[in-house]
Amino acid sequence: MSDESSSEERTEEPTAKRLEKAREDGQVVRSQELSVAAMMIGAALFMYLFGSYFLIRTGEIFARGFVFDRKDVFDSHLLPTTFGTHALESMIVALPLFALTVVIAVAAAGLLGGYNLSIKALAPKASKLNPIHGLKRIFGMKALVDLSKAVLKFGLVGSVLYFVVSSNFDALVGLGFSEVQGAMSGAGEMIANGVVLVTLTLIVAAGIDVPYQVYEHNKKMKMTKQEIKDEFKDTEGRPEVKAQIRRKQREMAMALMIEAVGDADVIVVNPDHFAVALSYDPSSAGAPMLVAKGVDFLAQGIRERAKEEGVPVFSAPTLARALYFTTDIQEPIPESLYYAVAQVIAYVFSLNSFNKGATEADKPNPEVPLDMRYNTDGTLQQP
Repeated sequence: MSDESSSEERTEEPTAKRLEKAREDGQVVRSQELSVAAMMIGAALFMYLFGSYFLIRTGEIFARGFVFDRKDVFDSHLLPTTFGTHALESMIVALPLFALTVVIAVAAAGLLGGYNLSIKALAPKASKLNPIHGLKRIFGMKALVDLSKAVLKFGLVGSVLYFVVSSNFDALVGLGFSEVQGAMSGAGEMIANGVVLVTLTLIVAAGIDVPYQVYEHNKKMKMTKQEIKDEFKDTEGRPEVKAQIRRKQREMAMALMIEAVGDADVIVVNPDHFAVALSYDPSSAGAPMLVAKGVDFLAQGIRERAKEEGVPVFSAPTLARALYFTTDIQEPIPESLYYAVAQVIAYVFSLNSFNKGATEADKPNPEVPLDMRYNTDGTLQQP
């Protein structure tokens, strides 16, 4: 299958694992035009605020290079010494501008894809030495787009520079008849204005390039349906991942079940090992529902939750085991246990009524059918 057809099939959004692997490989969104525009904006602001001083100081250093004593003419060390001294002074003058551009370049690099140091991206790849891949990079669509951007940027910058020179031509000629400091100050102002205008064109280029780079990165990250299936099998097929998923599912189910205890009408207990939470709506024609059940540690949690929520607890060991082993969560109780559960619910409702008519002496002893009597291990009791 060709690369084009494979690209057409990449219609699925990338998974978190795919994006994480791409970052490890150094594949993040980057826009060179954004970095260049940001650096030019910083340099333009610097030149606009300090351009005159910067050029005057540079001119002074340059002028001192042509002033020396007559005796120094015959000194063989004059040129390297003078050159080194003035070069160092010029670097010190230019250091603030250089430091500013470095800081802006580092900051702009992380605006889109964040900061990501990938060793894999620096490692040599055999595919880069493949001449076929090299031809694809030269004559591919990406190369055509990059060429179009370069031509557009060159045209914009060239047009702006032509406008700056043509509009200031008379002033540029006049600089040759001015004093050094005045000429340098005027030149600095012209350069600053020119840099500002050039920066505006670079902002336009960055405004075009940034959405394009985001689009290309998202397109490159997209996956085929088969890749998603393979990744799912690779991830979900691992025993440790399956065990972790099952553990999380159990924890979520237990949390939801304990939460449902607050909506129960009565908790039927063993009383130590089993606990079953029942809910009944008298206005409906349905049977009571089992909303939570547990044994040992989970049963203890159900009882504690019932105590917090003020849900009555009814001790009926045989009935608790019968409900636990025959009914799943969010299911109605078996028909054969209707009468026994009805006795419990009627007693609990009478306790909660305003007249408080029921007493401890009225507490029922629910009868469970012989074929619904279970031992603690889940086996039926022998008659």
